[in-house]
Amino acid sequence: MISQRNDARHWWRDAVIYQVYVRSFLDSTGDGIGDLAGVRAGLPYLKKLGVDGIWLSPFYPSPQHDHGYDVADYRDVDPVFGDLGEFDLLVAAARRLGIRVLLDIVPNHCSSEHPSFREALAAPPGSAARARFHFADGRGPDGSEPPNNWHAMFGGPAWSRVTEADGSPGQWYLHMFTPEQPDWNWRNPEVPAYFDQVLRFWLDRGVDGFRIDVAAGLFKHPGLPDSPDPEADARTRDSVNPLAWNQPEVHDVWRHWRAVCEEYTARDGRERLLVGEVSVPTAREHARYVRPDELHQAFFFDLLSAPWDVDAFRKVISEAIQDIAGTGSTVTWVLNNHDQVRTVTRYGEPAPEGSGLGAARARAAALLMLALPGAAYIYQGEELGLPEVVDLPDDVLTDPIFRRTGSRARIRDGCRVPLPWSGQASPFGFTQEAAGVKPWLPQPEWFAEHATDRALADTRSFWHLYRDGLQLRSSLPQLGDGTLRWLDTPPGILAFSRGDGLVCAVNFGTAPTPAPVAGEPLLTSGPCPPGVLAGSTAAWWITDGTHD
Repeated sequence: MISQRNDARHWWRDAVIYQVYVRSFLDSTGDGIGDLAGVRAGLPYLKKLGVDGIWLSPFYPSPQHDHGYDVADYRDVDPVFGDLGEFDLLVAAARRLGIRVLLDIVPNHCSSEHPSFREALAAPPGSAARARFHFADGRGPDGSEPPNNWHAMFGGPAWSRVTEADGSPGQWYLHMFTPEQPDWNWRNPEVPAYFDQVLRFWLDRGVDGFRIDVAAGLFKHPGLPDSPDPEADARTRDSVNPLAWNQPEVHDVWRHWRAVCEEYTARDGRERLLVGEVSVPTAREHARYVRPDELHQAFFFDLLSAPWDVDAFRKVISEAIQDIAGTGSTVTWVLNNHDQVRTVTRYGEPAPEGSGLGAARARAAALLMLALPGAAYIYQGEELGLPEVVDLPDDVLTDPIFRRTGSRARIRDGCRVPLPWSGQASPFGFTQEAAGVKPWLPQPEWFAEHATDRALADTRSFWHLYRDGLQLRSSLPQLGDGTLRWLDTPPGILAFSRGDGLVCAVNFGTAPTPAPVAGEPLLTSGPCPPGVLAGSTAAWWITDGTHD
């Protein structure tokens, strides 16, 4: 359901976008891997939920060393997911339902099987082909040491040495993630020119915008010097090394991409969206990426990473609104994605059936997020209350972090397990029950408690909470774009008003407290007796607009 508060040119300011992790959404072919036809089949479900758009994880041809974030061809569809004809059908079906389509684009790095990188490997040092990437001579008398001390985010050195055409040990190339993901050299003009072609290819096929992977990346310090903390990225699994990320030149790229999008908008009035995966130290630095001539939005990860604590939530929300909304953009809120432990597990004890403290807090956080001014992104399965699958056996793990480090710390497979749609046993309607075919990651038995058919039938489910929240968000003028005003509350309670008389309050404690607003709440994340705000619960009220 498209919000009516902003006109078509500014739909993104308060949009709710559903992140589709394609390989885990719905399998139409029976090979155990989700695909574009499965996404198309699921569009009526998403329309019923009430989202404004979808963001598709990478479906491009790829050897899948990092599940599509190692792109071998930016202008095609991997056969495991379908083909360009199926993609066109998906976009057309989404448009008929009023659902916008965003693609995940990966400009920081490509696959080691990308034709340009294969050409670079075959070319000599100093060649134009190698200049498209970061090739450098090694250190030491025989060049056997990496060019600098940087470590990759997924573990190990950020450099790999190549064997030259004559069989001798050769130069090194930079990869800030895995050796199968060489970093592009954006200081070479051929690289931005190539990505111009990529953008236009998909814009010409009707997409509504792009989610940009590693949007604070692209440029490295020109001298590639040693880092004072070379293992910071691997230790934090974040873009921390200031020599490898957030270089000032990256802003010129986003100004150019914004101009390309506005060129298309000028043709038909449909505003194309650029939303960046931006991981930077402060909200103020984050705000630089969403200045009026750069990205429209950038994910605000501080809310996602905040502990379940009233002061922490109030601090990150205040900073975001002060620094980001001040640019003229809106804050882009997110609680879950394909790289993070799901909220039900993150906020409490990981009860397999999804009950308990973590589930109550996740429900409250969802209602809080949907009441905040700006846009919101929902990760698939979030609306089903899926917990993290924490007990996957080692032999089924596919995350390159695990393959490179041998450690299960911060691995991402647990939030990527294919969705349960129906039934009491795996594959839960995700794939056809052909002999010997199983989902690409195993689904636990307790997924039956979260299957979509059960969620739709239970008015107390996470799904109905999200659906009700989205319907109210779309229909109430107080919600979506705009501002908020903090309200005075007792310790442990966070409350704010939106527009003319809508109040959202969250009880971060476990004990019930008097409700901060008199009267029947419009929506609650859990049961609340009259006049009470239960522990670990959020609620919305409509008031006369005079509440302080």
